Amino acid sequence: MTMPSIATSLLPAMAALLLAAALELPASAQEPAAAPAATLSPLEDAIVRESEITVKAFNAADAAALGGMFLETGELVDEAGNVHAGKAAITALFTGFFGKFPKASLEMVVDSARPVGDTLAVEEGQRRITTADGETAQVRYVAVRSKQGDRWPIASYHEFTDDPIPTPRQVLEGANWIVGDWVDESPEGRTEISFRWSDDGNFLIGDYTMSAAGAGVSKSTQRIGWDAVTGQVRSWTFDDDGGFTEGRWVPTDEGWMVLSEAAMPDGTAGSATLVISVKDADHLVVRGTDRIIGDVEEPDFEMTIARKPPQPGAVK
Repeated sequence: MTMPSIATSLLPAMAALLLAAALELPASAQEPAAAPAATLSPLEDAIVRESEITVKAFNAADAAALGGMFLETGELVDEAGNVHAGKAAITALFTGFFGKFPKASLEMVVDSARPVGDTLAVEEGQRRITTADGETAQVRYVAVRSKQGDRWPIASYHEFTDDPIPTPRQVLEGANWIVGDWVDESPEGRTEISFRWSDDGNFLIGDYTMSAAGAGVSKSTQRIGWDAVTGQVRSWTFDDDGGFTEGRWVPTDEGWMVLSEAAMPDGTAGSATLVISVKDADHLVVRGTDRIIGDVEEPDFEMTIARKPPQPGAVK
């Protein structure tokens, strides 16, 4: 995940993600610089000078000067679609940002500037923000500027994410803690679970072996993957009796909530909600609620699953 926009980084839930990962500018834009003056049109030269003023104000943490770069009725729209309308709101936005990240710095590259009539211009480019810890993030932007005397204040500034599409492995990396061998021993029976990465690295694969007194042994195989169409983590579990389950994984503060729907071999449908909480590095707590098989409600359950200790003599 890349650093959020100036606006979304002010949200408490997103602030911790600000330093999660870095995006580099393309090699051709590593050192932003204006082209030689002789190659710029008067409009391009004016827009580059506006960008230089913006960079200077940002690097001085001057929220008032940055707000002054906008018309009174100007707007700033971040890549998440949040709209900040009016010079006062935009100034307050930058004030809050610098309160959290007082030493952040800005680089801008103006890719193009073209006139729209005599008094408007459309500017396209890239901006990169670097935090005091050295983490960086980049977005593309489009700015509509309005000519006011010899200045070109911003009427509308719109950011667009420049994130690369994450790979399934990158999305699932946060669940890497589940890899390994686990066991639950309770009076009702024994469950053994073993998770590993698939050879291609795109899925987490789990093997389940469950035994209960008088019920014999049953086995299941689960594959957890990233559904880029729905933007969700999903799982598919296949039982040795021919039944199967599909789950949608929703992240929570403690772990995951899994909304599952099952098809039994006899055609009966089932559903359940599982809440998986990470107790510590070696223990998971699994709670099952809203369990329905056919028209029958099944009781809730809770079990603690422990990571298996290494075998004697095993290589660490």
